[in-house]
Amino acid sequence: MDIQKAIEERHSVRRFLDKPIEGEALERLEAAIAEANRESGLHIQLVRDEPGAFTGLLAHYGRFRGVSNYLALVGRKSSELEETVGYYGERIVLEAQAAGLNTCWVGGTFNHRKARYQLDEGEKLVCLIAIGYGENQGKPHRSKDMAKCYELGSRQMPAWFAAGMEAAMLAPTALNQQNFVFMLQDGQMVSASSTGGPFSKVDLGIVKYHFEAASGHKVITQ
Repeated sequence: MDIQKAIEERHSVRRFLDKPIEGEALERLEAAIAEANRESGLHIQLVRDEPGAFTGLLAHYGRFRGVSNYLALVGRKSSELEETVGYYGERIVLEAQAAGLNTCWVGGTFNHRKARYQLDEGEKLVCLIAIGYGENQGKPHRSKDMAKCYELGSRQMPAWFAAGMEAAMLAPTALNQQNFVFMLQDGQMVSASSTGGPFSKVDLGIVKYHFEAASGHKVITQ
């Protein structure tokens, strides 16, 4: 499965089968995590066969069931941490989708006391990603009018920019808020900014990765 197909087929899944992650899927997932940590300096961790984080009222509120595997998105405290977590976390999510796994970004609806992960000095947990084999493949959600999420000025929209925007509109965001704007600058340069909301910096990293993967053009944060 190529990256474009993974972007199109990935949907948030909250109910999972009692099926362990092993074999080729596990190898691909662990390799993606190792590469992301190496490039970013993050401390993303795969927690397997540990259902405690998704027990209790918060998990019930989040409508999760059968979650016993998750990614703990951890990194050193900085102003860029949340965006970096979003960017590299989504890169892992799409690799997981290509390997036949399902995922869901989880901001707060998990049992913080029972979640298992390691924090080194100066690090913090940003959020989790539930991962495993879903009871289903999820479904798409309503999207904003794409025209509200970009600015071209007086320029015509290049085909590569349109491809990037279509991928960005398919990216998961907290509460499906899609509070971001991509701007085509002079020449081939693209910038992106958040318009606010919960987990907005994480969301910005996620949508930036989608845009870059589909368009082949780097995005800077404004």
